[in-house]
Amino acid sequence: MPRILIAGIAQEISSFNPVPTEYELFSIQRGEDVVKVNKGTTTAIAGAMEVFDSEVDVQFVTTFAAKAVSAGPMSAKCWSALSTEFIDSLRPHVGEVDAVYLALHGAMGGESELDPEGWVLEQTRVLFGDDIPIVFSLDLHGILTAKMLEFGNGVTSYHTYPHVDLHDTGMRAASLLLNIVAGATPVTARVRVPAIVRGDELKTDTGCFGDQIRKIKSLETGGKILAGGFLIGNPFTDVPELCSQAFIITDDNQTEAERIALELTADFWANREKMQSNLIPLEGSVEKASSMPGPIIFTDAADAPSSGSPGDSNSILAELVRTNYPHTVLAPVTDPAAVEKAVAVGVGGKFTATIGGALDTRFTPLEFDLEVKLLSDGNYILESWGAPQSSGITAVVTSGVFTLVLTSLPVSLFDRSLFLGHGLDPKNFHSIVVKSPHCQPRFFDDWAGHNFNVDAPGSTSANLRSLGHSICSRPIFPLDPDVSFEPVVEIFI
Repeated sequence: MPRILIAGIAQEISSFNPVPTEYELFSIQRGEDVVKVNKGTTTAIAGAMEVFDSEVDVQFVTTFAAKAVSAGPMSAKCWSALSTEFIDSLRPHVGEVDAVYLALHGAMGGESELDPEGWVLEQTRVLFGDDIPIVFSLDLHGILTAKMLEFGNGVTSYHTYPHVDLHDTGMRAASLLLNIVAGATPVTARVRVPAIVRGDELKTDTGCFGDQIRKIKSLETGGKILAGGFLIGNPFTDVPELCSQAFIITDDNQTEAERIALELTADFWANREKMQSNLIPLEGSVEKASSMPGPIIFTDAADAPSSGSPGDSNSILAELVRTNYPHTVLAPVTDPAAVEKAVAVGVGGKFTATIGGALDTRFTPLEFDLEVKLLSDGNYILESWGAPQSSGITAVVTSGVFTLVLTSLPVSLFDRSLFLGHGLDPKNFHSIVVKSPHCQPRFFDDWAGHNFNVDAPGSTSANLRSLGHSICSRPIFPLDPDVSFEPVVEIFI
């Protein structure tokens, strides 16, 4: 009876976020708590457990699962503690399991380790030896490194953007692992593309990037390959192997794996110009919106906590204030100091505070006279996945036409959860600041009159040339002119 070990460690970072991630930002489950927290949810670990549970002759054991919201690079102290605890959780199971599944991300990063997932896979391999199959799963924005492929036997990745198939990705990883345990011989072909991309064409349901994903899914469901994926990397994780890439895993058919990977990457490269964001100048967006009927969305992807920003940009607010914007506005801002002041005066109290620029010094704090409407512990349920999320102590405050949700911690804002969890329906406002590059259409776009994707500063700006990459391999599109693509197939067996 095969016995499978399940563990996970995941975070997405922006190298351009000046605030380092500390250990306390991670939510960690140990032992059986991994099962309790994930069972019945939409996580990759839940998907893997469902597959293993469905097999009467398979057992699994859970050891450690750590996850943090996207943020800045991990401090050396954070990574030291986290990596030590992760590996220590595996040690008691050496010689006791037949295979390992690791739920990873692919866009982690730290001050002392640029490839945390590669390190995890290497150390897991050292512990369990060459005869134990290891399969891992990644986010579609993961950066699949040579070290990961060298020390893992197989990988699956999300097939959707926005991401809605975490559970399915875990199921595919579990199925791949069981196939290998049953005797399949995985051969992985990987082709790297010197391009980083952003924009609407990456939406897998409607954009041109979806063509690559649909081809891969068809090959998987048709049984022509064991697994495959196309990773677009995270443009904000400035590491040596940053790129876009395709990987194809076959059952001992190197020729077919090579052919498919080359075909997919050729199609992707041909569309590289399309896969860039069409950003609109902030000043012009505000001017137009002031005379338009609502609801209006201002998308501030440059300060998207789900991509790794601290969430404390006030760029849009500053322009709205400067122009005496006439309509009601709902906006989130990470500002622990302002929250403390709100708590001090209590609900109904009034105070003056500067808002924004508390964490990222590229923003100039903006002074407001504020009234506290609500205070909370910041605990609520994600609209997208039904999982708990915490923004820390949170205050809802108003100033004239502005309603601000001030959080102590940066939180992912890819749906309406922060607003709804604090009694605010975005539909009741003329204008809403959405700090996420893409949300599922039902959350905003389906009912909004217009969405301005503004060109604002920030550590996750889709204006990729503005970020200042200094570590990733060059040349790479669109950071450099005249980039050529000369495909090279790498094989991992």
